[in-house]
Amino acid sequence: MTDDELVAKYAAEAKAAMSTEAKRRIDELTDPVEEQRLRSTSLLNMIGTNEFVPALLARLGDVRAALDGHGGGIAVSSLDWGESNASELDLVLDLTGACLSCGAAPGTLEGVKTDLEADEEICRIRFSSALLDTFDELGREFILAHGAVEFV
Repeated sequence: MTDDELVAKYAAEAKAAMSTEAKRRIDELTDPVEEQRLRSTSLLNMIGTNEFVPALLARLGDVRAALDGHGGGIAVSSLDWGESNASELDLVLDLTGACLSCGAAPGTLEGVKTDLEADEEICRIRFSSALLDTFDELGREFILAHGAVEFV
């Protein structure tokens, strides 16, 4: 086995272990029946209700464990329809709670974006530029340079 193959093997094992732990933590903090109901209900039917953000959270993968476990969450800053499809949502989100100014925020933002854009009813996730004001100068520079997300 080459060094690269060994590194890839350990990386895959670590990712699987972290995913298993994230699922365990999410399952401890949520009602699986309610989570399934939220995931299977169209987001379009929940716009304007207090179930919309919980439905977004239910669509998150491993990053949900970080949000829930660290006292953070998401809020919707704006909601528009996709340019090419009126049944797709274009969302601008904020982080809430302890997630603001966290050093792990770039990874959290990327995870939220990736997970939510995998949903067929969401065409684009961007983040409020107000989030940038919660970071110190170094954190702001880092997230702008290395975060694979867009701020508006």
